[in-house]
Amino acid sequence: MKIIKEFILIGLPLLCVAAFLNGCGHVPLLDPKGPIGAHERYVIIAAFALMMIVVIPVAIMTLWFPMKYRASNPKATYAPKWSSSGVIEVIVWAVPAVIVTLLGILVWNSTHRLDPYKPIPGDAEPITIEAVSLDWKWLFIYPDLGIASVNRIVFPARVPLSFRITSDTVMTSFFIPRLGSQIYAMAGMQTRLHLLADEPGAYTGQNQQFSGRGYADMNFEAVATSREKFEDWVREVKQSPDRLDLTRYTDMQKPGIGYSPAYFSAVQPGLFEHIIGRYDTTMAMSGGAMGSQSGSMTHGTGPVEER
Repeated sequence: MKIIKEFILIGLPLLCVAAFLNGCGHVPLLDPKGPIGAHERYVIIAAFALMMIVVIPVAIMTLWFPMKYRASNPKATYAPKWSSSGVIEVIVWAVPAVIVTLLGILVWNSTHRLDPYKPIPGDAEPITIEAVSLDWKWLFIYPDLGIASVNRIVFPARVPLSFRITSDTVMTSFFIPRLGSQIYAMAGMQTRLHLLADEPGAYTGQNQQFSGRGYADMNFEAVATSREKFEDWVREVKQSPDRLDLTRYTDMQKPGIGYSPAYFSAVQPGLFEHIIGRYDTTMAMSGGAMGSQSGSMTHGTGPVEER
């Protein structure tokens, strides 16, 4: 009986903890590859540890009380006239109050430190990527390079990334779990996100907001590589025969599942602003964000005439 009691009180909780830790390697949030993700992991673990201060004693007492005060145990103290305890009252109120206070301080500091609109300092200039959520695919535009891709982004490791994010459909959520910070994409609006990858690797990007029947397949690949390989990739994309003009974009807007990665060597200037402006009645009445640029496309570092 003593062995069974010790297993329930000690062994079972340890087995649960071991099972949890054994699965950490399969949870992207607990295996970050960037400074934002690393700090978010710290917040998750710190909050979990603080909550365990209450959870573990409660779990132990849930098992211990019925065992100790069972009817067949004559050694248990029977005190029918006992009504209250000052010590218990202090513990019941003070411990949760302290935990909530510490959690509040942790969340307050982390919220300001991990502000997604706050640029990440680095030795290199940030790379700007404009992300557009569609049904059910992601369009990525590199405005400074004049190229675009679908369902795949490539960038150098240890270089800050500056995302401008919008949606040309319902509200979705842009998230690369191992790099950190989920943020919403909304039609007619622009949100910002800054990330950085500490090392080369391929990371899965996701839409975490239900957006229709193709939601579960709305993933993309985020590839962090060396500066040299990134430049090689840019040169390769610029050789693509495909160009992203309004006609091609209109065709891409059609709902579809399992859209394969695609690359465009030229992008219609102002396309990202045009997508946002589609939901702005003032801008639509004035002719849209494309303006007089609708007749040319950006290719490489300069404009080329549209075919």
